[in-house]
Amino acid sequence: MTKEQKNEVIVALKEKFSQYDNFYVTNTESLSVAQVSQLRRACFNKKVEMKVAKNTLIRKALEGLDAERYNGVFDSLNNVTALLFSENPKEPALIISSFRDAAKGEKPELKAAFINGDIYTGDNNLKALTKIKTKNELIGEVIGLLQSPASRVLAALQNFHETGGVIKKPGTEEAAPAAEAPAAEAPAAPEASAPDAETSAPAADAAEGEQPTA
Repeated sequence: MTKEQKNEVIVALKEKFSQYDNFYVTNTESLSVAQVSQLRRACFNKKVEMKVAKNTLIRKALEGLDAERYNGVFDSLNNVTALLFSENPKEPALIISSFRDAAKGEKPELKAAFINGDIYTGDNNLKALTKIKTKNELIGEVIGLLQSPASRVLAALQNFHETGGVIKKPGTEEAAPAAEAPAAEAPAAPEASAPDAETSAPAADAAEGEQPTA
């Protein structure tokens, strides 16, 4: 490979590393040509890009972008390396697991995974990576958490409206509407004392009999 060809590979790798927030570094050593073709097909079907490149070129591409950010990946650049690029952070892990189960083997082996800025090193992380949440799944969970309390409040308000303001306590009979609660009986006002009919009549008669004489 000429220097110009190497530079072309480095440029192409830089584009891929810049395009994807998730990539896996795998060891495909000892896989046959037929098995590598099967792995490529499995990746293609799941919209995962597979690239095989020399470790030195991969390192130069990463160093050219951000050596500090990708520092944890460098130790995994050994043996035969195949890179798996994916928008879905767990899809490459699922592909590797399924491929190994079908082949009843231990390859491809996970050497490292770069997931949204976090680096996982070692094949022992493969199982955990198959269960990692995607961005859409995380957003869905957050929306669900935010909507849950609001839904309960709206349901309670709706129920309050439909029952005409009736408030029920758990384990008790339905309470009477608040608007119809009996008010405390006020003491009756004392009746105004009316003049005694029997005494007022004679008084009137007496008044008539005492008309002044001329």
